[in-house]
Amino acid sequence: MDDKIEGKWDQGKGKVKEEAGKLGGDKSTEIGGKVDQGKGKLKEGLGNVKDALHEDEPVDR
Repeated sequence: MDDKIEGKWDQGKGKVKEEAGKLGGDKSTEIGGKVDQGKGKLKEGLGNVKDALHEDEPVDR
């Protein structure tokens, strides 16, 4: 899966996990959700960097 898509997925999953932790009063789950969101943002950023690097590559024809 593309890093940007995977990053968005991780962010969404983390947000749901964070909210579930808030509703259930489970700080561990809430914090885990925030961590997942952070990982997702990093992964999405990595995907953006990779895309930018590939755009600058010359095409051999």
